[in-house]
Amino acid sequence: MRDDEAPVLDNHLHLDPDRGRGIEAVKDFARAGGTHLLVVNKPSWHLGVEPESGEDFTPVFERTVDVVEAASAELEGRAWPVLGVHPTLISRLVDDRGLDPSAAGELMADGIDRAAEFVGDGRALALKSGRPHYEVDDDVWRASNAVMRRAFERAAELDCAVQLHAEASEDLTEVTEWAADAGLSADRVVKHYAGGRLEGPVPSVMSDRDRLEVAAERGEPFLMETDFVDDPDRPGAVLGPKTVPRRVTWLEEQGYDEVVRIAHVETPERVYDIDTVATLG
Repeated sequence: MRDDEAPVLDNHLHLDPDRGRGIEAVKDFARAGGTHLLVVNKPSWHLGVEPESGEDFTPVFERTVDVVEAASAELEGRAWPVLGVHPTLISRLVDDRGLDPSAAGELMADGIDRAAEFVGDGRALALKSGRPHYEVDDDVWRASNAVMRRAFERAAELDCAVQLHAEASEDLTEVTEWAADAGLSADRVVKHYAGGRLEGPVPSVMSDRDRLEVAAERGEPFLMETDFVDDPDRPGAVLGPKTVPRRVTWLEEQGYDEVVRIAHVETPERVYDIDTVATLG
């Protein structure tokens, strides 16, 4: 039987208080035993923002900060914002708006700079960046990698983590080498939507049983997530907000109590400098 006072963190989900379930999803998470959330801003265009400058991302970030404050009021622990620019924005800028890939990348890098200001003044915990998870041409790929490297530079300056949206892979050591070049430890680089096995970044493992079992058996630190999208047009997309607490119970039933403790206490502290135990209650 699990310790009801132990923290349970969903490392990556989205909340849309305007079109989605918003705080009702947070209540579901809490009722299932969840205590802490890292809430990532939705892609800018999902909130009706088609940016022309870095400053145009501000309402996207502010909306996320607001919903995180409301979410924290519903939790035994608390929630934190993770802010940045979704890497697939580059395809919208290039394919739909006709921007040159380098210009699109600079606009996105300006958005990263704006997100970094929120981290710098304490309104956000970490940055989000990455590169497309689908095939793109060489110019778009280079521009996307440049945006990601800008995120590493800003994170190094701020001593904060970066969550990455990127292609499925079991080896992203090149990416953590780029982070190191910028002065950012590999422990500060998190691969969102990860499988159970990954070299380089800290994996944020999608919380289905197969992936979690691989991660638990591997014996390396990992985080758990749902990538709940909170989109009424995609009600069954990815995983629901109750999933991480339920999978924590399942892992403990399989005898992985220490794995759970590391995933929800030690790893969040090492990656984000957050104390999920002290912030309970």
